[in-house]
Amino acid sequence: MTEYTAPKASITSAAFTDEIREQLRYTQGVTPEQATAADVYVATAAAVRRHLMDAWMTTQHDMVTGSTKAVGYFSAEFLMGKQLRNALLNAGLSDQFDDAVKALGCDARDVIDAEYEPGLGNGGLGRLAACYIDSLASKGVPAFGYGIQYRYGIFRQEFDEQGRQVERPDYWLANEEPWGHIDYNRSQRVGFGGVVTGKDDVRTWEPAWCVRAVPVDYMVPGYESGRVNTLRLWSARSYDEFDLLTFNRSGYLAAVKPQVKAENISKILYPEDSTPQGKELRLEQQYFFTAASIHDAIRVFYPGQEHPDLTTLPDKICFQLNDTHPVIGIPELMRVMIDEYGYDWDTAWRTTTACFNYTCHTLLPEALEVWPASLIGSLLPRHLEIIKEIDRRFVAQLKTLTDDAEKIDRMRIVTLAADGKEPKVRMAYLATAGGSHVNGVAALHSELLKDVTLRDFSDVFGDKFTNVTNGVTPRRFVKLANPRLSDLITDGLGTDRWVSHLDMLKELVPLAKDDAFVRRFAEVKQANKVDFAAYARREYGFEIDPNTMINSMVKRLHEYKRQSLKILAVISQYADIKSGRVAAEDIVPRTVVFGAKAAPGYRMAKLTIRLINNVARVINADPDVKGRLSVYYPWNYNIRLAEHLIPATDLDEQISQAGKEASGTGNMKFALNGALTVGTLDGANVEIRELVGPENFFLFGMTVDEVEALYDKGYQPSSYYDADPRLKQAVDMVSDGTFSDGDRGVYKPLTSDWLNKDYFMTMADFSAYMDIQGEIETLYRDPLEWNRKALLNVANSGYFSSDRAIDDYLANIWKTGPMD
Repeated sequence: MTEYTAPKASITSAAFTDEIREQLRYTQGVTPEQATAADVYVATAAAVRRHLMDAWMTTQHDMVTGSTKAVGYFSAEFLMGKQLRNALLNAGLSDQFDDAVKALGCDARDVIDAEYEPGLGNGGLGRLAACYIDSLASKGVPAFGYGIQYRYGIFRQEFDEQGRQVERPDYWLANEEPWGHIDYNRSQRVGFGGVVTGKDDVRTWEPAWCVRAVPVDYMVPGYESGRVNTLRLWSARSYDEFDLLTFNRSGYLAAVKPQVKAENISKILYPEDSTPQGKELRLEQQYFFTAASIHDAIRVFYPGQEHPDLTTLPDKICFQLNDTHPVIGIPELMRVMIDEYGYDWDTAWRTTTACFNYTCHTLLPEALEVWPASLIGSLLPRHLEIIKEIDRRFVAQLKTLTDDAEKIDRMRIVTLAADGKEPKVRMAYLATAGGSHVNGVAALHSELLKDVTLRDFSDVFGDKFTNVTNGVTPRRFVKLANPRLSDLITDGLGTDRWVSHLDMLKELVPLAKDDAFVRRFAEVKQANKVDFAAYARREYGFEIDPNTMINSMVKRLHEYKRQSLKILAVISQYADIKSGRVAAEDIVPRTVVFGAKAAPGYRMAKLTIRLINNVARVINADPDVKGRLSVYYPWNYNIRLAEHLIPATDLDEQISQAGKEASGTGNMKFALNGALTVGTLDGANVEIRELVGPENFFLFGMTVDEVEALYDKGYQPSSYYDADPRLKQAVDMVSDGTFSDGDRGVYKPLTSDWLNKDYFMTMADFSAYMDIQGEIETLYRDPLEWNRKALLNVANSGYFSSDRAIDDYLANIWKTGPMD
């Protein structure tokens, strides 16, 4: 690995201040006296980029000319968070920045807040991708992150007066965005529709329309590695943006139709796909960025070569498919090799399968993308031909490996037309057949992936399957998000090397026996809670009491994650306080914080949001529970909010139904920041509990086997409602209009589902969940013991570094390492 080369030279605070002044004058066109916080932010970003530029160019040069295989990480999401603080840290300029803004008469917080968070992801999938490209750069591994630069992101979440989620465009690119570098000279042409002509051995695809994929490059600086990798996001443009003749004939809208059609592709993340048009747009997005990325990789690694030897591509770069969204890249590389470069099928297939690997992020069948063959045929006719041929050859291969005809039919990539249903293409199956490795993202998830979700494939191709438990970057989520804890860890260990060697946290274990150190740890947590209360007041107008237990449940809103279980428990506690069944002195004051977005078309999830907001409205306005229970739901949960909330949280909720969560990374962030977890044996909770110790984790609920046994037996959710008075009262309060101003019909779809279907068994786990709350409150009344256990969570969570996860990928899947 090279010496640490960023920044390019040691620089004083005074010199860095002068660089910012220069950027203010020559980039922003203002004097320091005229500059706003936004001006200083843009000027600082430009100054930091200059310090990173040499390392960026050197990294790109060494990636192409060196012998180290690169990684192409294909992901529909990259939830990066704000870039300035992270870039300053990795450029070694944090202290200089703090001094510079003081010298310029600015407040550092105002400058940081002036940056608008990039709207490039939704949840854990995108944040994982961002953590991984951070770790790749920090380890000096050559890599590209490949995705889409969404103009409006996922959406900006707001709540109306009735507590309902309202989706607004996220204008994250409305102001100056100094990090992305647009390079029109490296654009790629991506086609859609049209016809395929020629004979079987020579096929020519003639697209009906094409878009221009324009790369927008973001620097990804490594921490103390001297390397700066690239996140290359594609923006869709039209080749024929404006029809002057049509415009002059007063056809103003028709004149820009090609431009609108093209730019729709990179407008928003995950367009609502309940309509044929929505499905088509999603497939367009997926093909758009994977096709552009594959062509880009060929351009990068075979510069200026008209007839490159693409059989060497697996030696130059491997492609990691982050879930099923980029799987269309497999037939695309086949098409490129066969149709554009003249390779035979077998050579193209060997090369393609050696290039691709697939990460599966789900156990839910509905999340494994399945496309109608007719849709692929109309949008990508040549790719459908190739997929059918892959399927035909795959079935022939299976027949040599098994005589189980039913299994072979179950494993088909293209389903057979039957009972009036048209054939469909199963993208997870295509990825499994067309890649070298398939990995799950937690130990339990990987086992269930092999035993349930992709069992047939595991039976036949068991050597393809492996596990890489997820991780999070300690740079952003401890060093930057929790500087007090970071300083305490450094003081306790006597070194700050833990930031890039997180396994060193284990050395904190003996300090958990030191009451004085535990009290210092508790002081850090309390200071973080005070800061979060101030942040919540400033940003949301919430009045949060930092002397209460901060109990957080923040994640994507989905029924399997069971926000319903948490809000029913809150309602039950509220009922206990109101009725006087629980004495005031027996109540641990608690502040419950929810944070989540629901997909625009997900009716039940959006109704759950409405319920949570209205429970919060009723409870927070009730003087009978003031100071003992409060509920808050800050809108538009994002990385910035997470960086304030996670360090302040005492109790983290990871209560998904066992067997449904792939891994989770929020659970890792909370444990690393000294929260205790209440959770089920699901996803990475299993590994967290094993590592931090069962006595330092609040476990409840059914196991995977018990869940499956109850499904098989015949689950009757109403029986649990009848048997538990606490549950009955909570559900009845939702039904009777307590949280809907007396309207009994508002939440009927929710309550009906709970009592009659409840697929994710909220009712069945409610009693166990309520019982564990007693243990939680007993421990919380002993601050020293609570914080001792919280410190042990920190000390034993070093395994959950994204650096370790990348090491696993490098050793077991990618077979590469750092540049020389």
